Amino acid sequence: MLPPTWFPDELAGDKVLLRRHTPENLAAFRRWYADPEIARLARYQEGPMRPDEIERFFAARILGRGSLALAIHERSTDRLIGSCALSQLDADNGSALYHITIGEKDAWGHGYGTEATQLMVDHAIGTLGLHRVALAVFEYNERAIRAYRRVGFRVEGRAREAIWRDGRYWDEIHMALLDSDWRRARETGEHGARPGAGGAGPSPEGAPVVAGTGLDA
Repeated sequence: MLPPTWFPDELAGDKVLLRRHTPENLAAFRRWYADPEIARLARYQEGPMRPDEIERFFAARILGRGSLALAIHERSTDRLIGSCALSQLDADNGSALYHITIGEKDAWGHGYGTEATQLMVDHAIGTLGLHRVALAVFEYNERAIRAYRRVGFRVEGRAREAIWRDGRYWDEIHMALLDSDWRRARETGEHGARPGAGGAGPSPEGAPVVAGTGLDA
């Protein structure tokens, strides 16, 4: 269980606000993960999650304290558009896995996922003092990969032909960002790093909050 002090009251960007999920957000999760297009980006398994799977996942991984899960709200309207999380937080080794879903498809392509990712990385490294944030994303989610590169993630390797989709096998791409990468980006102004912001893989269960899910830059 993560200490409560690891959870920010709010992380604010120009386009999005990140804050703790509430039980009422389950309705949005039910809708998002019933969508085959989101399931294609999010899951090893083909097809959407069953309602009971979504409810168990939401209770354990979104409302629980085993991962640092935050709701993504559109700042101008306060509309809930997605979810992002740090899981497998390892204080001894200073590492975590990052996951994101932009569930409202009309919010794709507006930079919300990129900004949410930057805010979470700033919190993980700038506030929590983590050394490494890693993620996994399916090869065909090209826009997500481009967005992660903009934030500063680098490709470290790939699991070859790990996922069967659209009649063929695809690789799973493994990316990570180190604290040294983050500091260098802030010093040079690369990857959208924002001075002052730091102050503020697919899961083993096949759960849908997968790095890269629905992330359009």
